Amino acid sequence: MRKISSGKVRDIYEVNDDSLMIVVSDRISAFDVIMPDDIKDKGVILNQLSAFWFRYVADVVPNHIISTDWNEFPEEFRKEEFKGRSMWVKKLKMLPVECIVRGYITGSGWADYQKTGTICGMPLPEGLQESQKLPEPLFTPSTKAELGEHDENISFDRACEILGDELAAKVRDKTIEVYKKCADYALTKGIILADTKLEFGLDENGELVLGDEVLTPDSSRFWAQDTYEVGRGQDSFDKQYLRDWLQNNGYKGSAPEHLPEEVITETRNKYLDAYKRLTGEELSY
Repeated sequence: MRKISSGKVRDIYEVNDDSLMIVVSDRISAFDVIMPDDIKDKGVILNQLSAFWFRYVADVVPNHIISTDWNEFPEEFRKEEFKGRSMWVKKLKMLPVECIVRGYITGSGWADYQKTGTICGMPLPEGLQESQKLPEPLFTPSTKAELGEHDENISFDRACEILGDELAAKVRDKTIEVYKKCADYALTKGIILADTKLEFGLDENGELVLGDEVLTPDSSRFWAQDTYEVGRGQDSFDKQYLRDWLQNNGYKGSAPEHLPEEVITETRNKYLDAYKRLTGEELSY
């Protein structure tokens, strides 16, 4: 049970030459800083929501899951601490590009558009408002940063240089296809999927495989459809609430000694609400 990686949220263990165990902690980060307090059950919520989406888009692109059933895990991982928050997966050769798709204009995309009339260099119609739905989803890849560093947006041409034209085009098309399918589904649950980030790898046969996490509140912006209004920021089910609290209290890019209890509770409730709405299930493990 060799730990080979410990990120902001996930710990990765090597099971054998062909597989890994991804364990999702209750840690939370904002502005690339890990907070001093855990969010209870956050790892379980993220892991089980990812598993839900992996199953949902399995007809679009294969994924890396071997098993999410704790009873099927290698013996070392059949401990309570791993229950509900772990996923046994195939090793992949992960692509060095993060696959971001934007269906609505918000966040850094909105800031970019206000300055340049573009998002990541791609021209857009004049007169768009904050949070407005884009004419078509945009694929805006980025490079992967080291822990504590910021990802860097790149052009599709640059993605082609890194991945090769054929693979870059396939990654772009699959990213948009996954987004459209999941965004349509989320709308039936009263949730707008504004944008998301996916990661892909290649398996032992060189086939494209979806990995890491899928459509969690850590990798996506989920908005409440019933309060959605063009021209302003939106009520969200992700950690934007935490980011806003940090920014309003002078902690952007840093962390307080401890988060207030109400911030921890409200953040947990937002994650849990997204899970329940999207899956239609209560959290259990």
